[in-house]
Amino acid sequence: MQDYQMYIDGAWCGADSGETFASKNPYTGQDWARIPKAGTTDVDRAVQAAQRAFTTGDWPRWTASARGAALVRLAGLITDNSDFLAKTEVRDNGKLLAEMSNQCRYMANWYAYYGGLADKVEGSVPPIDKPGVVNMVTHEPLGVCALITPWNSPLLLLAWKLAPALAAGNTVVIKPSEFTSASTLELMHFVEQADIPPGVVNVITGFGAEAGMPLVTHPLVRKIAFTGGEAAGRAINEAAARDFKKVTLELGGKSPNIVFDDADLDAAVPGAISGIFAASGQTCIAGSRLLLQDGIYDSFVERLTEMAGAAVLGDPMDPATNISPVATQAQHQKILSYIDIAKAEGANCILGGRAAQPEGAGGYFVEPTIFTDVRNDMRIAQEEVFGPVLSILRFADEDEAVHIANDSAYGLAAGVWTNNLSRALRMSRRLQAGTVWVNTYRSTSYTTPFGGTKNSGLGRENGLEAIKEYLQPKSVWLAEPTVVANPFIRR
Repeated sequence: MQDYQMYIDGAWCGADSGETFASKNPYTGQDWARIPKAGTTDVDRAVQAAQRAFTTGDWPRWTASARGAALVRLAGLITDNSDFLAKTEVRDNGKLLAEMSNQCRYMANWYAYYGGLADKVEGSVPPIDKPGVVNMVTHEPLGVCALITPWNSPLLLLAWKLAPALAAGNTVVIKPSEFTSASTLELMHFVEQADIPPGVVNVITGFGAEAGMPLVTHPLVRKIAFTGGEAAGRAINEAAARDFKKVTLELGGKSPNIVFDDADLDAAVPGAISGIFAASGQTCIAGSRLLLQDGIYDSFVERLTEMAGAAVLGDPMDPATNISPVATQAQHQKILSYIDIAKAEGANCILGGRAAQPEGAGGYFVEPTIFTDVRNDMRIAQEEVFGPVLSILRFADEDEAVHIANDSAYGLAAGVWTNNLSRALRMSRRLQAGTVWVNTYRSTSYTTPFGGTKNSGLGRENGLEAIKEYLQPKSVWLAEPTVVANPFIRR
């Protein structure tokens, strides 16, 4: 068992109550770490520290260039320690070491990118229609930001929030998922080494009701960035609205992955596998609805089933493993319940459909599962499962594909596989999704915006758009001292 502490005001500390909770290794099913269980007092302590750092500490006196340099230093430290961070994440959330190693190395780019962007946020001097007056528009940080991250990719999705928040000059309180807090706490060692002042970055750990919601509703918090489920996102948005706080919400998805009969099937079949079975389907952008055109339906299903059926389940630390465990026991049970729902609705399970237990494992495995004969009004096609469960639907032409794809409460992402450029452009325009991939799937970058439409969220992360989510414009008027002809009339 490894004991962790929270990070508040530049110091390591336990919860005020002294309570802790266990974090389980999803592969072994065994407890491996003890995490402090924060309460309202701890939340207030962290927010107060962030507020002091924002208003009276060294941080507000730093230039934008100095903030950027600190982020670049942090990027270098993450790169140097990416293997260590990746192994911590694997122990905590069970994802493949191969994926987490690549992810942890890649996430350093977010800190380098926003480090370079920090001193390039420019204001403006608009032309004014009033003589003797100059107007300047500046962009200022919001203040204390609450960053709430999920269990599926804790460090990467934290980078999407933390890097632009700090580049903009804010201070933050981070609340990681109670299932995967360890890697975020380990990251704080490198925040310290990057010489970011005390109180600028704080981490509290614990559960939603006792730590998460008190953080969201704290009167000194001015912005909440959240990645997670739709229900929690709705509750956060409603609570934030009472105090007019800014929010960025990246929520669920039920993304369509659409394959036309002119697609390159050698690329599209692995693309469909990547869309749903990579990360054991535990990704908001999972291509969990596979739409196949009539002409290729049977051959595609045959090739897909053969490839998915050959996937190796096992130890996520083993390079030979393709499918790792799901992260939590509760999620394991949820996935299995959706498989039962799909069968009861009349969907045809042609692969998987059961819990699995690879030799030597004690954790939470689900076989790669494929359903055919799925109607788009079935729950398996409309509700987010967040696991390795694929629904296959048939379509005849573009219009029907668009209708099926858009007939969803979600709008996070979509995939299109075609060799027809005109069709690719038409589908990209017509699909109601924040991201559309053509002849690829599950690609993201620090340079391009990411976010959803409809119930998939509010705001955008990544790219130039993300830093705007952590800034507010201020209009400054400079006038020559003159006698106003009539002081009772607006000038």
